[in-house]
Amino acid sequence: MARASKSSQLAFHHVGILYHPQLTEARVMAAEILEFLESLGASAWVSSSSDEEAISCRIPAIDLLIVIGGDGSMLRAARITANHDIPILGVNMGHLGFLVEVQPAEWPDLVKQALCGYYWIEQRMVVNAEHWRDDQIINRYEALNEVVISRGQMARVVRLNTYIDGGFLTTYIADGLIVSTATGSTAYALAAGGPILPPELENFLLVPIAPHLSLDRALVLSKGVTVEIQVSTDHIAVLTVDGQIEVELAHDDEIVMRAGPWQAQFLRLREKNYFYQSLMHRLGWPHPKKR
Repeated sequence: MARASKSSQLAFHHVGILYHPQLTEARVMAAEILEFLESLGASAWVSSSSDEEAISCRIPAIDLLIVIGGDGSMLRAARITANHDIPILGVNMGHLGFLVEVQPAEWPDLVKQALCGYYWIEQRMVVNAEHWRDDQIINRYEALNEVVISRGQMARVVRLNTYIDGGFLTTYIADGLIVSTATGSTAYALAAGGPILPPELENFLLVPIAPHLSLDRALVLSKGVTVEIQVSTDHIAVLTVDGQIEVELAHDDEIVMRAGPWQAQFLRLREKNYFYQSLMHRLGWPHPKKR
């Protein structure tokens, strides 16, 4: 684990605190953490996690971001901190909490542990997705969990011509296709029947949603590939990024995905084998009784 140098009393001096805007207890905890950090000698500020424009202006001046919420808040924070290499420490106020590190009752001890320098940084791959139409880029998006291309409200399949590094793979005829990172393998991809990948992997995972007479198996793609999907539909399709951004797609639109130029930085306080224990706990699978 990293250790703060003797010349510096704190590992982090400038801290941002984000709270879930719809949770009163998160707002209260944010104020308590702010006071606690200042008592240790750090400077800090507090903001609702929904005010992304204001937060983005303040991000370059901090060296740690504490997020009070659930996995959705962590996904949003990962996008906000893009290109800044700022570690994120999550305090759980959500349901599953695969991405968060701290439970509410633990925060005083664990936040102090982080500021004293006893931590390690877990890096996770981010997907860069480009939306093309008529040979022009419409927009770019970044996702920590997954990019999903699916049918809209109409209950009709979409046809998704899929290419890997420029070579044709297959045409998925399905409700949709999930292009997931290892982080996202425990999210929507898991619900759709995909495998669980260790979070440090930089592979892509392709998981079809309700495929019809087409490839029905999840595929794990090697590190560094480019995935291109061409939409073929006579109705509106939808592009969804991390379950938080939704964009309508038209016939012949293309989505091109590759590993992003930066990685999400999560501050960890547990041992490095935490993932499997946390996974079993989050999924409610019991530990065997000791003999």
